[in-house]
Amino acid sequence: MGLVPRSPHQAGRQFPAGGKRGRGAKGSGRPPPGRQRQPCPPPDGRSEPAPDAHPHLSPEALGYFRRALSALKEVPETGEERELMVHNVLKEVEAQALALATNRAGSEMLQELLGFSPLKPLCRVWAALRPNLRFVACHRCGVHVLQSALLQLPRLLGNPAEEEEEEEDGKDGPLETLEELGLGLAAEVCDDFLFYCGDTHGSFVVRTLLQVLGGTLLESERARHRGSQLPEAQRAPSRECKATDFEVPETFLNCLQNLSSCFLKDIAVFITDKISSFCLQVALQILHRKLPQLCAHLCNAVMGYLSSRNSSADGSPLLLFLRDQTSSRLLEQVLLVSEPPRLQSLFEDHFQGQLQTLAAHPIANFPLQRFLDAITTPELLSPVFEELSPALEAVLAQGHSGVVIALVGACHRVGIHQAQVLQLLLEAFHCAEPSSRQVACVPLFATLMTYEVYYGLAEEEGAVPAEHQVEMATARDLGEVTVLGSLLLQHLLHFSSPGIILRSLGALTGPQLLTLAQSPAGSHVLDAVLTSPSVTRKQCRRVLKTLKGQYVALACSRHGSRVLDAIWSGAALGARKEIAAELGARNQELIKDPFGHHVARNVALTTFLKRREAWEQQQGAVAKRRRALNSILED
Repeated sequence: MGLVPRSPHQAGRQFPAGGKRGRGAKGSGRPPPGRQRQPCPPPDGRSEPAPDAHPHLSPEALGYFRRALSALKEVPETGEERELMVHNVLKEVEAQALALATNRAGSEMLQELLGFSPLKPLCRVWAALRPNLRFVACHRCGVHVLQSALLQLPRLLGNPAEEEEEEEDGKDGPLETLEELGLGLAAEVCDDFLFYCGDTHGSFVVRTLLQVLGGTLLESERARHRGSQLPEAQRAPSRECKATDFEVPETFLNCLQNLSSCFLKDIAVFITDKISSFCLQVALQILHRKLPQLCAHLCNAVMGYLSSRNSSADGSPLLLFLRDQTSSRLLEQVLLVSEPPRLQSLFEDHFQGQLQTLAAHPIANFPLQRFLDAITTPELLSPVFEELSPALEAVLAQGHSGVVIALVGACHRVGIHQAQVLQLLLEAFHCAEPSSRQVACVPLFATLMTYEVYYGLAEEEGAVPAEHQVEMATARDLGEVTVLGSLLLQHLLHFSSPGIILRSLGALTGPQLLTLAQSPAGSHVLDAVLTSPSVTRKQCRRVLKTLKGQYVALACSRHGSRVLDAIWSGAALGARKEIAAELGARNQELIKDPFGHHVARNVALTTFLKRREAWEQQQGAVAKRRRALNSILED
């Protein structure tokens, strides 16, 4: 039986997952890059030798370094033997640093060697590359060596033992300190800033240099560096940009300020040029953490330039740049580092009345997502929700699910409009009416499918929606859980009243809940059940009791074993006995499994089977310590 469409859109559909973005990502609206920036000639007064003039690495030398690196990996990490080997190998590296850095295999080995280099050898290798900085920084292999050298600064800066060694070894001849080498590199980059930022390879050096000067390493940039020589399909995009801070001298922050000021001289280039724009995006993230006033100044410069352009036919000139492949990425970062007053002004001056249009655009929907991610005040979320919520089903149908997830996330974060957005989601997935369908919302949200598509129902125009059939629901295997569907459920489980979601989870059969727990994306839904402050212990137990009889299958799964560990951590003694008893019945199977044997060790299964009283005393002591810790945390 078919269903009457309850919107201008087709009733039975699978919502495209959307959210893919990158080089030619399908449906992203961003075409693959079609140009490579040609290296600019050296500035007047500089002569750069032709590539053929640089030394090449002989097969014999390459073989030596390969054998030396292999030998180093076999030596214990500490001890005089390893220290002596490292010094000897890096002494040879110093003499052939340029040849190694510009050879693909040699570059990869040199990056590994720098990873455990002491201070003095690293400085000598860096100094050996410095006369050819421009060539190395813009070389497809050499750039990664410079990045690796820069990334050693968090490890070596301020290390007392290394500094003492430097003072003693410095008697052999003048050698610049690591701080001086870093500042010297920054000075050379600053002298030809526009060139380095605009070069395909040189821009990586600028971005790494900005992070090191600011004492903040961005996870997204480190992942990009690690995967820089891998095929595109093997690189894992990072949506969230986590950061690691470390101490840097005051001179580095002063240098960061000077280097960041260079963006202001050619702000139009950094807004419109694809390669250069990446450097400004990284600078905004670093400055937001370390020099917020300068970050705000750069944001003002960006918005001032964009707002001064010719107005678009439908309003603010900013709307043109939101639809542009390059400038929209920069605007995303500007939105993420903007304070609430600026966001409020941006909405009132540029976005108001255009949100549904932006949500439907293949490129502009991404900066809109970042705008929603940045909202932290009810004063801004209320008008945004009022304007955007009526188009929620249409946005899902267009494949821009990320916009809906970001709106739901804003409701979760700010704490308003939660009941309204949940009702709109139920309507969009066609499980609001009749009310019996609401119990099926978790599979629909997880797979981003409407009720009719998920259960394969035929549609007839004008037909009344059918009641939910429990037999049909229990007989169907759980569909493939999407990443965005998992994120949606995680937000909903953190709402102040997640009852509908919990009832739907409780209605899943054991095999269906097992499939959810074993899914890379779905396992995080159960994490949310266990960690959400809105889910009581009683509600949690009601959902998880369905897993009884599935514990061994959970333990022998990569993602399911992690879920089982989390369940075990929060379980009372009685529940732990049940889990251990079920696992103990198939102890040998667990021990032979690559994931199961970790669970068996965590549960202390051998002790449970052989010395039950000792196991109970041990678990009772653990439970007592946990209660005491929770009491302290609550106070």
